[in-house]
Amino acid sequence: MAAGMLAPVLVLSTGRCGSTMVSDILSRHPGILSVSEFFSFVGPRAFVGRRLSGERMWRLYSRPGRPIRRLRHFGIPSELLYPLDDSAARFSLDDLPPILAITLPHLTAEYHDLYDECGRVVRAQPRQAPAEHHRRFFEWLAGRFRRKVWVERSGGSLLWGSRLLGAFPDARVIHVYRDGRDTALSMSRHPPFRVMLAIRNQLKPLGLDPMGWVGSASGRVVALLDELAGMLVRPERLRLDRVSLADFAWFWNQMIEMGDDLFGHFPSHRLLNVAFEDVQASPESEIRRIVRFISPELVDDAWLQTVSSIPRKTTSRFPRLGADERAAVTEACRPGLERLGYPVHAS
Repeated sequence: MAAGMLAPVLVLSTGRCGSTMVSDILSRHPGILSVSEFFSFVGPRAFVGRRLSGERMWRLYSRPGRPIRRLRHFGIPSELLYPLDDSAARFSLDDLPPILAITLPHLTAEYHDLYDECGRVVRAQPRQAPAEHHRRFFEWLAGRFRRKVWVERSGGSLLWGSRLLGAFPDARVIHVYRDGRDTALSMSRHPPFRVMLAIRNQLKPLGLDPMGWVGSASGRVVALLDELAGMLVRPERLRLDRVSLADFAWFWNQMIEMGDDLFGHFPSHRLLNVAFEDVQASPESEIRRIVRFISPELVDDAWLQTVSSIPRKTTSRFPRLGADERAAVTEACRPGLERLGYPVHAS
C-alpha cells in the first residue's frame, strides 16, 4: 500500500440494490476515489496471469472484451457513462475501452485526457501480478486526484467477491443489500441480469452452471469457461422470456449466501453492512456511518448535508404481484432474507 493511503474498500453487492447510489455519493467526497464498475467491464480476465507487463495490462484495460462485446447484442445499460452518441466521442461501441465505459467518466469530465494519461502510466509499470497492477493503478488515480483512499464498486460483485478479497487481502468490505424480493423485481427489468440468467438457463442442460464456477474456480478457468459459454450461446437464441421472477430471486439468494459465507464472520472494523432501505429512511446517519467506516478523519458535515439529498424513497412493487408469484419469490429468497434479518412473508 502506498505511503499515506488508507486501506482500500470494496463495495460488494448483488447489484440492483443501491450500490450505484453509494458510488455516486462517495464520488463527491474530496478525500475518496470512487472507482465504479472497473471489474465489471475489465471482465473475467482481470486476474489471469502471474507476472504481466504494463503493456499487456494496458491491452486488458483498453481493448473491448466480452463484457463490452455483449452490449452490441443485448443493449446498452443506463449506467454506461461514455457518451457514444456524442459527436465528440473518440470511440464507438466497437472499440470502447473497458475503463472508459464508466470508470473514468465517473471521475472526471476530461475522461479522454485522463485515458491517455492512464495509458502512459500503466504501460510503464514493471512485470507483476495482475492484482498488483490493479492496486498500483488505483493508488496512482487516488494520488492523481489527491484522494486518501480508493473504493471499488462493481454491480453484482458478490459473484467474484472471493477473488477480489484474495487479490486485496487488506481490503475492508461495505456490503450493500436490499430486500431480495424488490431486488429480484429490479433485476427482472435490467437487461444485463436478464441476459445473465438466460445464459445460465441455456447452459445448465449442457452441464455448465456459471454459478458453480464463478465463485470458486481460478481466474484462468473462469476466463476459459466464459469463452466457452460465448461459443455455445447464440445471442439470437437466448430465451429472455423464459426467465421467471423466481429465477431472479434464486439468483439473489445464491449471491447473498455466497457473501455471508465469505465475509459474514469479519470483525466490525473490516465489515459494514448497509441496507438500502435504511439509507432511504435515514440518509444522513447512514452515509455518516459509511464514511466513518472508511475513516473517521473523512467525516465532513458540509459534504454530508449535500449528499444526503441523493437517496430517494421508493415504494415497493412487490405487493402488487399476484399471491402465487409473491409466495414463489419469497420462498426462493427465504434463506437470504433470514440471514439478513428481513421479515419473511409473501404479502
